Amino acid sequence: MAELDYLTLLGAELDRFAGCLDGDLAAPVPDCGDWTLYDLANHLGAGNLWAAVAVTEKHGRHSPPPAPRAPDALAAWFAGSCATLLTTLAADPATEAWTFFPPHTVGFWRRRRTLETLVHRWEAAHALGRPAPLDPALAADGVAEVFDTMAPRQVKRGRAAAPANAVRFTTADSGDSWVYGPGEPVAQARGTAADLLLMLWNRLPATDPAISWTGDRAAAAAVLDGPLVP
Repeated sequence: MAELDYLTLLGAELDRFAGCLDGDLAAPVPDCGDWTLYDLANHLGAGNLWAAVAVTEKHGRHSPPPAPRAPDALAAWFAGSCATLLTTLAADPATEAWTFFPPHTVGFWRRRRTLETLVHRWEAAHALGRPAPLDPALAADGVAEVFDTMAPRQVKRGRAAAPANAVRFTTADSGDSWVYGPGEPVAQARGTAADLLLMLWNRLPATDPAISWTGDRAAAAAVLDGPLVP
């Protein structure tokens, strides 16, 4: 997989999310329980500030106050959170930082915040009926992150059992493939990198026709049931 310029990609994804804040802030976000677009913006902006503090103060205890609800004030608050995060993450990616999973560096946050924003930007656009594609290379990195960071963390924290079988996930566009679980794969899922990412984050059903399956579907369903992500 080619090396990605996370800082540039993060800035672009944050801008795309900010562009959704001209929509109805009360619009429901179907993929996030009872959240509205305001709640999603509050979550993403607060996460920006939390990650910045994780770098500058080296802890994960920051809890910023809720975002303002007035549209103009919310947009300004969100823009400020983005500027704070991007300035903080401009440090050398090898700089030490508090993180919830290795590596404990600024580079971790560059990647994590880019992929967090990618999914939430998709959710915001989806909530407003403004479909927007996901870059295949970045979406593929999001799939990789599920397997190298998110799923192992779920197992480590006791939120999920280690998979009993292996499943192969193959992209139809980016040329990437991953195996999650022990031994030879008992099943394979194939789809675009974006569709695989959205499926792994439970934004797209595994039964969606965009995902093609071969092999033991029951065993694959047990692996996906993890849960693989928080």
